[in-house]
Amino acid sequence: MPTTPIPRSRHAVVIGGGPAGLMAAERLVLAGVSVDLYDAMASAGRKFLLAGKGGLNLTHSEPRPDFDTRYFERQAGVAAWLDRFDGEALRAWAQGLGVETFVGTSGRVFPKDLKAAPMLRAWLSRLRTQGVRFHMRHRWLGWDADGALRFNGPDGESAIRAEAVVLALGGASWPQLGSDGRWAPLLAGAGATVSPLRAANCGFDLGPARAGAADGWSPFFAEKFAGQPIKPVALSAEGVDGRRFSRQGEFVVTASGIEGSLVYAASALLRERIERDGEALVHLDLLPGRDAAWVLEQVAHPRGSRSMSSHLKSRLNIEGLKAGLLHEVLSKDEYADAPTLARTLKALPLRLRGARPVAEAISTAGGVTLESLDERLMLKSRPGVFVAGEMLDWEAPTGGYLLTASMASGLVAGDGAAAFLN
Repeated sequence: MPTTPIPRSRHAVVIGGGPAGLMAAERLVLAGVSVDLYDAMASAGRKFLLAGKGGLNLTHSEPRPDFDTRYFERQAGVAAWLDRFDGEALRAWAQGLGVETFVGTSGRVFPKDLKAAPMLRAWLSRLRTQGVRFHMRHRWLGWDADGALRFNGPDGESAIRAEAVVLALGGASWPQLGSDGRWAPLLAGAGATVSPLRAANCGFDLGPARAGAADGWSPFFAEKFAGQPIKPVALSAEGVDGRRFSRQGEFVVTASGIEGSLVYAASALLRERIERDGEALVHLDLLPGRDAAWVLEQVAHPRGSRSMSSHLKSRLNIEGLKAGLLHEVLSKDEYADAPTLARTLKALPLRLRGARPVAEAISTAGGVTLESLDERLMLKSRPGVFVAGEMLDWEAPTGGYLLTASMASGLVAGDGAAAFLN
């Protein structure tokens, strides 16, 4: 990927300083376009930095077309972006910033130092050197009657004219970092079709753990186990279209339900089930490395004077959080019945009643539909206006898929705006 811009002759505005907006700005300036980037926050890349706090997951080494399937019903549209900028291209781009990457045991790709801040600093420095001008603390308010972009900045409201604009304002998750979804009515007013913004890669609240119980965990269980991870465990569920999800991993018990990587991977399927049926049923395999016959044999093994809890700990290493889950979903009589207990160890049912609020989610589903855009990601209803990143109606699980597609869409929109101008 080239890094030296050609002489500039036209002008574009990029709104949004996340990965999609920064990539669009880079592509524009390299194409000889004069670029001003505006963002509501005090500095660029706030969500990028927070997402990389525990180790920046850049992309995934999974080969295509398997990689493409992670985008669910939008895989065909996103695949067109990935044809221009996929995981391998992202790694090469990072190397151009001086950032070496490696593939972890899970197939995820990380910078060697696992840090987001050095990468972001190098990127912003290169963009400034290339000529991108940054205007922070400028919130976009839409268009005025003459078609100029309205901003509310430190010196009050201003109107900026641009020959092309790339919108990369994020979704509605983590609004404290700038992505608050306020753009939705503005885009709808501009003629775009905007799907409702919903939580993706999110936690879920629990319904009644067993018949006759109130929603959520018992107070004792919540107080004792909230915040603790459960592993190893396998989670299975069925979507509204009959699609099955079944995967081993880990997740975390919360005060009101469950969250974590394994739950996030199933979140789209679970959310859709709840939207249709009012609840989603998941089953947990607490002993994913053992078959059902072996588990029943161990549970039914004579235990003498030992309690069932001691028996499970001795024979199956079931204790603590996993033992607590059994007590949450089984009555006293069911817990004492070996076949019922064994079945529950292999398929413990949890009813989920609702996704956590979108503001708590890692990412957002919904947004500007791809049908509202041409192949360059330009609004059909408003020529010269391009849209990129999480504003678009697509979603993906965590694991590097979100960042890769966001940056790929920024590249497509930036190139599209440059072509529109030149």
